[in-house]
Amino acid sequence: MITSKIKYLGNLRCELTHVRSGKVVVTDAPVDNNGKGEAFSPTDLAATSLGACMITIMGIAAQTHGFSIEGLTAEITKIMNDNPRMIKEVVVELSFPDNNYSEKEKNIILHITKTCPVALSLGPDTKQTIKINF
Repeated sequence: MITSKIKYLGNLRCELTHVRSGKVVVTDAPVDNNGKGEAFSPTDLAATSLGACMITIMGIAAQTHGFSIEGLTAEITKIMNDNPRMIKEVVVELSFPDNNYSEKEKNIILHITKTCPVALSLGPDTKQTIKINF
């Protein structure tokens, strides 16, 4: 089954449609690459997907192991390389609620930051810096 469809809207914008849900996201080129920066750029989405993937897998693990991550937030910083133009580094800062996590729960969380599908899919030239605040 097709995952998504993309329509070019002109002016460096694309409309991305998730086929199964019909949800739509619009992307824009970033200001440092001829765009207006009025929406996520494709590289913003790639960087943000790393954090979203980690949190999703952490949610699954929390359900499985009987602990909560409700209230977890993340801040994502994307750092670009100029030549070649590519994502050089993604910084993910995870801030957990004060739930007195056990060492086992902290180890599960740490393991997920290194093994979620997006983390494993990014190439070796893309540095992943993970900061965890418990």
